[in-house]
Amino acid sequence: MGTSNARWLMLVSCLAVMALAAGARRSSIHDAVPPPNRAGGVKAQVGGFARADGQRFMVGGRPFYPNGFSAYWLMYMASNPADRSKVLDVLDQASRLGATVIRTWAFNDGGSNRPLQTTPGVYSEDVFVGLDFVIAEAKKRGLYLILSLVNNWGDFGGKTQYVQWAKDQGHNLGSEDDFFRDALAQQFYKKHVERVVTRVNSFTGLAYKDERSIFAWELMNEPRVPTDPSGKTMQAWVTLMSSYVKSIDDKHMVEVGLEGFYGESTPERKRINPGGDSAGTDFIGNNRIPTVDFATIHYYPDVWLPGSTREQQVDFWKTWMASHIEDTAKALRKPLVVAEFGWNSVGNAVAARDDYFRMVYDAIYASVKGGGPCAGGLFWQVLAPGMESWADRYAVVLEGSSTTAAIVSQEFARIGGSRP
Repeated sequence: MGTSNARWLMLVSCLAVMALAAGARRSSIHDAVPPPNRAGGVKAQVGGFARADGQRFMVGGRPFYPNGFSAYWLMYMASNPADRSKVLDVLDQASRLGATVIRTWAFNDGGSNRPLQTTPGVYSEDVFVGLDFVIAEAKKRGLYLILSLVNNWGDFGGKTQYVQWAKDQGHNLGSEDDFFRDALAQQFYKKHVERVVTRVNSFTGLAYKDERSIFAWELMNEPRVPTDPSGKTMQAWVTLMSSYVKSIDDKHMVEVGLEGFYGESTPERKRINPGGDSAGTDFIGNNRIPTVDFATIHYYPDVWLPGSTREQQVDFWKTWMASHIEDTAKALRKPLVVAEFGWNSVGNAVAARDDYFRMVYDAIYASVKGGGPCAGGLFWQVLAPGMESWADRYAVVLEGSSTTAAIVSQEFARIGGSRP
């Protein structure tokens, strides 16, 4: 680690401690999370419902660190029994690495490619059974799941599909952002939430709302409302939908799915946003809503900072991470998760990806060690062998990425075993 990196990590730790001393509620961590299940060991058990307690996560009265990855495709693959080996492979990999949380989709709206919701309120039982399978098998391995309920983007339907469904029923909508404003589109989404949250798992016999292996509900993957930069549309939608989820399920946490862009509640921070744009969201305002349990941030250097140098990308990350840790501790007093981060490894850039992963995990570890709010990270994304056609530029096939897998495993153990 270079001198500048060491100074930065000291800054992150100091910011966390200073914020806590300024008034953020903190309790001493007496025990680290028990060691995760390893291959060949005794089957792990999910300890209980995860909850936010001030700036940290707790499970069964003990601190919990949500470290893992996204694998958005799990339900899709599990919906076909012939493809379930891919799901089991990745869940087993997660267990061996010491992961605690996997983030995945609980949606696939419209279209003809194994949709979960074929039309509003009409569902494929085969695909729902696939999601049942994912939850049941994760539970067997002591893994928790963050289940995302809809996509901001067009993949797997998303808000565009909901707007089209509303238009099909006579609503004159001109923008995909009308998903957040139109009463019928809102009703479609609420019905989907209800159907998923109250679903009875065909393998465990429990309603999803009673499944301890669900870590949290994510309202939307990367919500944005660029047509309303004031942030009022997003604030109203998050307030409405987070309280709606809680009205059905008061046992699980809720998070928004935000990327971390600052908005009108902290205009002085908007300069930190890539390009200065909030995309109609508000990191502080949206996460301050009482029915939102924890905050999230994302970071993709090549997409957010096109044409930038590696040094510029690193400098941005340091500022991005330090500011969100400080603001989460002082303004939100809730936990923070780096819910997506990825590095473009196309062209044999694995060494650069490994360095980037180390940098992210060093920042998370510094926050945990200093008693700060950032408690874990989920990298994007893991694929099973044989899924090369699904690969994006950030995909990690763990069996073929030994150096990355080693770094991830070491960092999961370091973060999970730390104490301030």
